[in-house]
Amino acid sequence: MRLVNVADSGGDRCGFLLGEYVVFIDEVAPDLGGYGVRQLIRDSRLRELAARMHRIQADMGRPLAGLHLRPPIPDPSKIIGVGLNYRGHADEQNVPYPEQPMLFAIAPSALAGPRDPIILPADAQAVDYEVELVVVIGERCRHVPVEAAMRVVAGYMIGNDVSERRWQKADKQFYRAKSCDTFFPCGPAFVSSDEIADYRQLLLTTSIGEQQLQRALAADLIHDIPALIAYISRYQTLEPGDLITTGTPAGVGCYRHPKRFLQPGEVVTCSIDDLGSLVNPVQREEIRG
Repeated sequence: MRLVNVADSGGDRCGFLLGEYVVFIDEVAPDLGGYGVRQLIRDSRLRELAARMHRIQADMGRPLAGLHLRPPIPDPSKIIGVGLNYRGHADEQNVPYPEQPMLFAIAPSALAGPRDPIILPADAQAVDYEVELVVVIGERCRHVPVEAAMRVVAGYMIGNDVSERRWQKADKQFYRAKSCDTFFPCGPAFVSSDEIADYRQLLLTTSIGEQQLQRALAADLIHDIPALIAYISRYQTLEPGDLITTGTPAGVGCYRHPKRFLQPGEVVTCSIDDLGSLVNPVQREEIRG
């Protein structure tokens, strides 16, 4: 099941993504019409919703192209980032693989939709791209054993962990560099875990225009998804709808020769097999007054 979050005049509206069309869930399950993806996960209604998909009729679909997609989960309690978690990304820096996951926080206010612009702050000069596989947590949990960890995964999304490298280096931590407004585009849909047979075989790519800059399988993860969930839940409670963004492959702009950062007017496309694509134009912030 693939669910999107659509900006509507009365607020966000959740719908099924069926190819190039969206069917709003309130047209299929009126009693769930006020639910967003996080609420469906929290109240364990995803399976019930999937069982009602037989009610979908051909004339219910709205063309996807005419809709404004918001982040599938616009209100997670937390976004947990994982640094240096692809072998290729460590290799391009000539650094050893970390023995334990390197965790950091991203502000939920950094979320942006799958076609929203990435807004470069006026003083940002070295803004980088990072395609990432995002894990969506399905239940409240703590101290999850590795062998049980995949059972708490509700689904997946694509994320672009946009990062200002000068600030990351100057601050010696990641929060400002990765938490600017619009610096975490995600989506385009929440894809339930039953749709993905083996996440390790998902291919991640990033392109700007016709130039492909990142390409790797999720099998290149240093700490895989079960290991990440077990490690994180050792220290904090995970809530339904929490996002774990699992790291980026080799090919980021700051380790290219010459360096390659995002520029106003460009369009960056982050894609993952079976999850779709984020297509975000890049703009410079305009400060008026």
